[in-house]
Amino acid sequence: MDTRAALARLEALYAGLTPERTGELHQAYSADAYFRDPFNEVRGPAAIERIFVHMFSQVDSPRFVILERAVDGDTAWLTWDLEYRARPGAPLRRIHGASQLRFDADGRVRHHRDYWDAAGELYETLPLLGGVLRMLRKRLAAR
Repeated sequence: MDTRAALARLEALYAGLTPERTGELHQAYSADAYFRDPFNEVRGPAAIERIFVHMFSQVDSPRFVILERAVDGDTAWLTWDLEYRARPGAPLRRIHGASQLRFDADGRVRHHRDYWDAAGELYETLPLLGGVLRMLRKRLAAR
C-alpha cells in the first residue's frame, strides 16, 4: 500500500466534498473505520458520512483547505482549515485543525482522529457563550 497515494486520494475527496458527494466517503473508509472529533466518536463509513451530511446542513459553503501533510508508514497527519459561513452572506469563518489518519492494506482509512479547539474556534464566536468563554480564557491565561 502506498500511503502517499492513499492520502492524495483522500485529500482530493475532502477538497471537493459537497453534499452530493458525501456518499463517496464509503469508498475511502474501511468497513470498521474509527472516526473521532470534538463532537463525535463513531465507527463505519455510514456513521462517518452522517457527520458530514450534518455539517452541510448546519453551515453554508464549508470547504477544507489542506495546509500541510506528513507521512510515516501507514500513518499520515494533515493540518487544515475548514472555511465556512454560519449562514449565506455571513462573514467567512475558519477552524484550524489537524487529522491523524491510519490506512489499511487496501489504502482505505481505518482510523481518523481530528484535533481542533472547539471552544476557541467555534464556541467563542457565539454571541452569549462567546463572551463568557473569552472572559474565562483571559482569567486563566498566564500573565
